[in-house]
Amino acid sequence: MDRSALRDAPWVVAAGIVVMFAAPLILNFYTLTLLVIYGMLALSLGLIWGFGGILCFGQAAFYGLGAYAYAISAANIGESTVPMLLAIAIPFVFAFLLGAMMFYGRLTDVYMGVITLVVTLIFFRFMNTTAGPEYQIGQARLGGYNGIPGYQTLNVPGDASAYIWDESLYYTCFVILLVVYVLVRLLLASPFGRIAVAIRENENRVELMGYDARLRKSVLFAIGGAIAGLAGALYASWAEIVTPGLFSLGQSAEIIIWCIVGGLGTLVGPVLGAAVLGYLKFALGQQTAVDNVLVMGLILVVVVLVLPRGVVPSLISAFRHSSRRRGPGGRRRRGPRGVRADG
Repeated sequence: MDRSALRDAPWVVAAGIVVMFAAPLILNFYTLTLLVIYGMLALSLGLIWGFGGILCFGQAAFYGLGAYAYAISAANIGESTVPMLLAIAIPFVFAFLLGAMMFYGRLTDVYMGVITLVVTLIFFRFMNTTAGPEYQIGQARLGGYNGIPGYQTLNVPGDASAYIWDESLYYTCFVILLVVYVLVRLLLASPFGRIAVAIRENENRVELMGYDARLRKSVLFAIGGAIAGLAGALYASWAEIVTPGLFSLGQSAEIIIWCIVGGLGTLVGPVLGAAVLGYLKFALGQQTAVDNVLVMGLILVVVVLVLPRGVVPSLISAFRHSSRRRGPGGRRRRGPRGVRADG
């Protein structure tokens, strides 16, 4: 375990706890809960793309799969504990199988992006055609483009009548996000995580060292799918309805934009990118003067041109550069004969 990689984690968690209690002073719990779920969804892609080098254009497939798995099982079971576990396990298994086929098939990044996107569109088209009465799993009718309503939402484990909603749902989602963040940081600090980062840098060299890079990429891809599935289950509990729109091309594109703007190579960056852009989308959706998609596109272009590494990595780099330029006590470090040390 690389403990140096965990030195910032307590500070991030502490800051997250402060934000968790301060945010309700500004926004309502309904909106904040959705932003937290978006943050978890962005974290799932930030993990596999920023640290594994796996560009997935279809992260929405696992998000929607988790939501539908939760809704269908909750409608049949009438309690949320088992459906939550299924919403994590089913996307994990599906992502692992899909990843294994791609990575053992030695597909390039372009083809992997196309395949993941096509899988998402297949889910989208199929779910839109399930409006007939024959598309029913137990007590749950898939409903086609109308979706699945009326299932059991999140409850206290073992007590189906103790619903978790509104304020309690917000705090539950935020705590889950913090727990997922800590677990991912532990994963990246482990030998598995360090090898995954090495695969991102040079996969051939890692394989020459005797590691099975394809298996590790499949597992990392599956973990990202499981986190996205968890976010989908929380969304299903928040929205109280799931529709094929969860698999849409727009949803897939938004997740990528969140990660690019927030910054790859960090876990906090995608989360902040999702929260800020998610709220901006919500705010712009309340008016018709400015096109929502146009604003998002402009933000993406500006960030790529001005801050190609993303907002959070650029801020961290600027802070570290400023710290190196100043010595103890905030004074500028100087070299021999009064020449500044940074040249």
